[in-house]
Amino acid sequence: MNIYCIGRNYAKHATELGNEVPEQPLLFSKPSHSLAIANGQTLVMPKDQGDIHHEIEIVLKIDKPVNKGDKLVDVVSEIALGIDLTLRDVQAELKKKGHPWLRAKGFKNSAIVTDFWSFDMSECLQTPFSFKINDETRQKGTIADMLFSFQEIIDECAECFGLGKGDLIFTGTPEGVGSLKTGDQCTLFWGDHEKGTFIVG
Repeated sequence: MNIYCIGRNYAKHATELGNEVPEQPLLFSKPSHSLAIANGQTLVMPKDQGDIHHEIEIVLKIDKPVNKGDKLVDVVSEIALGIDLTLRDVQAELKKKGHPWLRAKGFKNSAIVTDFWSFDMSECLQTPFSFKINDETRQKGTIADMLFSFQEIIDECAECFGLGKGDLIFTGTPEGVGSLKTGDQCTLFWGDHEKGTFIVG
């Protein structure tokens, strides 16, 4: 299983962090050991590396090996919500040095996902997703604001890396990212439906 991520796929998120809006998908990956499930458990985070930022995203699950020209509906039957965590201070230092982001993006429990459910494109177009911390909404978005569509993301990942059964793609986060603190109660919503929870440990 591979975990691929799309950076800066919502223009307002790129702007809030002072980054340029990309002209093609910005790709990075996370180790498989970074994966965790939002099933109410406490997830331990690094304590001595500065701010940890939350980024809620829609996650696509690939059903089979993807060939050039394959359509989205033929290779994705399930989606989930996910949280891409970033050690923001670490990332800033790495960027200054021109180094890869892996230390900031790939730590244990940095790729959190809910249970998966059946993918329906029309539902995705109509349904907002959101992230609450201690019952306060911190992020909310819809795929209408994405710079690159699900199809474009799959095409890019397949061409650059290849895609196989079980691979996951985090498709980008809307604006509103911010810090997590120990003890935070975190909840992911699809419309009004709670899809997953976790506690920051």
